[in-house]
Amino acid sequence: MKLTILIHCADQPGIISSVTRFIHKQKGNIIYLDQHVDKEAGVFFMRLESEFELAPELSHFKDGFDRELAQKYQMKWGIYEDGIKPKMAIFVSKYNHCLYDLLSRYNSGELQVDIPFILSNHPDLSYIAEQFGIPYYHVPFTRDIRESAEEQQLKLLQKHEVDFIVLARYMQIVSPKVIDVFPHKIINIHHSFLPAFAGAKPYHAAFERGVKIIGATSHYVTEELDAGPIIEQDVTTVSHSHSIKDFIAKGRDLEKIVLSRAVHFHVARKTIVYNNKTVIFS
Repeated sequence: MKLTILIHCADQPGIISSVTRFIHKQKGNIIYLDQHVDKEAGVFFMRLESEFELAPELSHFKDGFDRELAQKYQMKWGIYEDGIKPKMAIFVSKYNHCLYDLLSRYNSGELQVDIPFILSNHPDLSYIAEQFGIPYYHVPFTRDIRESAEEQQLKLLQKHEVDFIVLARYMQIVSPKVIDVFPHKIINIHHSFLPAFAGAKPYHAAFERGVKIIGATSHYVTEELDAGPIIEQDVTTVSHSHSIKDFIAKGRDLEKIVLSRAVHFHVARKTIVYNNKTVIFS
């Protein structure tokens, strides 16, 4: 049995030694430990993986951890058992590049998740879901029917016990009604290197400005549009010889890579959100 523990709390002496002693007392072997201190905020972050020859009762383990450590250090923490695949719903509109990439990684076993369904506000990409044998729900979404559409979305998410959502170029704003149910559990890909050139046509704006790099950004969704905690970013170089079409092609390649990395970090429990920023462990 392997457990992953995520911790953040006020920085203070003795945290690491106390946690490692607790793991040892539970007859666990620590196979990974990484920690970070935000000195300006005075906050300690840690990710720890440990293996147990005799699997402890998880509820008793958590109770002991809370009683002996979490309360003492006033920790915010999570303990996760390895081998349990989270359920990931994919929301998409008409662009298919990110959807294909995620499903290909899932199909090859690279992405350790279950995908109970794909949801779209358009019927166009249902053929992709059929290729991979995944249910596809078409839920139309306009300003006039926003509330009923969101109710349908939430019913599907709750029915399938979804753990987190990936917006694979889903071209609708997610409202607080859904965000509040999935705080820091909705991952978006933005077709720009945020915060620069945000908006509907970032590649056109970048082209007009004569930039030498373009990028893509994956972040957790919050109520403030495109301003959630950033998980992953990447860039590629461009020059005066590239057209807008070239910019878009290069950007879509980046979007696929950046989104898949962000999903991997989330699934592997390598992210901690704090003050609208993320700590990403290696």
